[in-house]
Amino acid sequence: MTTKITSWSRRRFLAGSALTLAAPAALTSTRAYAANPVIKVGHVSPRTGPLAGFAEADDYVLEAINQAFAAGLENNGKIYTVEIISKDSQSNPNRAAEVAADLILGDEVDLIVAASTPDTVNPVSDQAEINEVPCITTDCPWQPYFFGRNGVPGEGFENTYHFFWGLEDVIGAFLDMWGKSGVAKNIGGLFPNDADGNAWGDAELGLPKPLAAAGYNLVDPGRFQPLSDDFSNQIAAFKSAGCEIVTGNMIPPDFATFWAQSAQQGFTPKVVTIGKALLFPSVIEALGTRGDGLTSEVWWSPNHPFSSSLTGATSKDLADGYTAASGRPWTQPIGFKHALFEVVADVIKRAEDLDDPAAIVSAIAFTDLDTITGNVNWANGPINNVTKTPLVAGQWQREGDVLDLKIVANAAAATIPITGDLKLLS
Repeated sequence: MTTKITSWSRRRFLAGSALTLAAPAALTSTRAYAANPVIKVGHVSPRTGPLAGFAEADDYVLEAINQAFAAGLENNGKIYTVEIISKDSQSNPNRAAEVAADLILGDEVDLIVAASTPDTVNPVSDQAEINEVPCITTDCPWQPYFFGRNGVPGEGFENTYHFFWGLEDVIGAFLDMWGKSGVAKNIGGLFPNDADGNAWGDAELGLPKPLAAAGYNLVDPGRFQPLSDDFSNQIAAFKSAGCEIVTGNMIPPDFATFWAQSAQQGFTPKVVTIGKALLFPSVIEALGTRGDGLTSEVWWSPNHPFSSSLTGATSKDLADGYTAASGRPWTQPIGFKHALFEVVADVIKRAEDLDDPAAIVSAIAFTDLDTITGNVNWANGPINNVTKTPLVAGQWQREGDVLDLKIVANAAAATIPITGDLKLLS
């Protein structure tokens, strides 16, 4: 037990001391008495609320990961049992911070992971940073992750690491796709007053400058509050400016409201490319015939030429497995949820001392792993604590009774194949 206490950070020592005073009998269940040493991994995602689409496949992914971890993971000649404790953020940043703190201080996890927009990723990462717990996150463009947490370039963070693409990548993918459309270069911008929307619409770091440099006129009526019920002002501004393209980043309920009101008010853009809201087949199906032809970024698909370092499954295997198990279409977050635990397994195997949080952080920092979402290597990042994965653009196209997300632009990631041609909205 002396070794365990010595290896804890000051935060964990204090938490452990409090528990000792309250319930001294609990000491008999510490790692020193277990048949195998145990590594606890906390997991936070939005299983309920407006972001629940991001967590739709959580049960499927976690079941497969638990099977892969069933025999334990080896580190320095020892087999470690891996215990995953998953908690729901309820799509609320405050709740995400609460459950992260509970995982850290109550469950005493050794490592914490999170995914699904800045509303989950940022508060979990902040709790991990404050409490000196190693943390890996994904499913959030790196700018709202890094700058949304007041990151300083050249300094970064001590304990928190992130892999995903950046706004420069989504802008490049969108411009590649829009360039194929032949429509007028007037674009309506929809940016909510949240971490994502403020990053995407930021005058210096977001879409405005690169769109202007590419010859596009961005019409930005200003930030709207999430879960708004009236987009009349935005629609009027877009109609007045002759916008044939609409872009932005918003939650599914907001897009559904905007798109319904656009039809009611006679606004008929030829290309609609929205981040976040248009990722999920369930959202597109709910839009009925007006879902056909909508476009979005594509982080991951069954056509991505990557395989799992943990199970050997290809992207197609993973997507088909989810459909077979759930009866539902594949969704983009499946790959990144799986990749999170690929990185976890790799870190657990490589860390010099799993009782030392600093050694776990060091193993994260020196990761170089080919995952089902591409290579994860923080030595190649655009900024401290960040590494990027490839991005392409796609369009929802109906084939019979099924809407399929076709990859229609891949200039920045040619190894990911084109699977369809862009068509204009009718």
